[in-house]
Amino acid sequence: MPAYALAQVHATEPCPDIVEYLRRIDATLDAFGGRFLVHRSKFETLEGSWGKQGLILIEFPDYQQAQAWYASPAYQDILHLRTRHMTADAIIAEGVPAGYRAEHSLDPH
Repeated sequence: MPAYALAQVHATEPCPDIVEYLRRIDATLDAFGGRFLVHRSKFETLEGSWGKQGLILIEFPDYQQAQAWYASPAYQDILHLRTRHMTADAIIAEGVPAGYRAEHSLDPH
């Protein structure tokens, strides 16, 4: 099943570190089959509160690949470029199989 890295961006300080991070992140994804699905795209908040600067959604082939990407030396080498200049909440979440329906969550097995 696919997995996703999701970040809710609250604030970004534009600076050379962010530019370098953006130039280098794609190369960190390639080895793990990661690809951007959403990158600070236009969005509308329907409920609750979301970061003013958008969201980022990256798809991976599976949960293990998503974890391995985040822990990889290549990504860890650039992570500080983002975290010093961006306030965001980030998670990794496992997707659901094809044909999944919300009612499946009612089954305890």
